[in-house]
Amino acid sequence: MTDDKADLQPIARLYEESLEQHGLKPLGVGWRDEDSHRLRFDKLASVIDAEGRSSINDLGCGYGALHDYLISRGIEVSLFRGYDISDKMLAQAKVRVPHGDFRKSSVLDETADYSFASGIFNVRLQEDEANWLGHIERTLDNLFQHSSRGFAFNLLSTYVDYREPQLYYGDPLYFFDYCKRRYSRRVSLLHDYPLFEWTITVRK
Repeated sequence: MTDDKADLQPIARLYEESLEQHGLKPLGVGWRDEDSHRLRFDKLASVIDAEGRSSINDLGCGYGALHDYLISRGIEVSLFRGYDISDKMLAQAKVRVPHGDFRKSSVLDETADYSFASGIFNVRLQEDEANWLGHIERTLDNLFQHSSRGFAFNLLSTYVDYREPQLYYGDPLYFFDYCKRRYSRRVSLLHDYPLFEWTITVRK
């Protein structure tokens, strides 16, 4: 793991431009369509296995779509705390989820029952690949430290036929082993759904 800090501001600008172009829908945060967006959330939310109300950390919350998804699934949310590096995304999230707690940050600073990171590792632009891996590993440590019950994240898969140079593709076997050895025995790798990505859930 490298100690170099990743420069996230160009990524924030990229997402703000996407939001301005496409508005409050999956394309506005770099996803294809509503169906794939929901499928992605289905996989992430499978980490939630507790009955009753749960507090949520959403790192890279965008305009707050995860909150709406959880409510639509009947999952009781006692507190929704969203973090993002884009001022424009946070402004939209505060309107969409007025009772949420939204903060400008690339790291979590308070603990919740469950924490999520969806899509935040995919775009690396000009960042060195080794440096980006270090950024991901530090972020996973942060998710683990601020989740009392578990966390989930996703990444583009290395099992693809074509790669975009500005994107990061994560080896699912590497990250499964990393999470299993470092965080918990209760780790699941989900790579059986029709998107070019995978999801890992970690339960404590």
